[in-house]
Amino acid sequence: MTKVFRLKDLDCANCAAKMENCIKKLNAIKHVSVNFLTQKMMVEACDDEFDIVMQEVVKICKKIEPDCKIIM
Repeated sequence: MTKVFRLKDLDCANCAAKMENCIKKLNAIKHVSVNFLTQKMMVEACDDEFDIVMQEVVKICKKIEPDCKIIM
């Protein structure tokens, strides 16, 4: 399953790159792309684990950029 999410208040390109690199390390992730300029994140993960993976993605994003919100 692939979904695109809007990111609100993502303040720097370096944080976007950090998010992408950390999210890539999750087991169920097939592909992830965090784009600072468009303020969007594309996540591709296993269908049956997608919701669980997204909970981890949210935690990672909050740790790196506390003000950033993922609009689902």
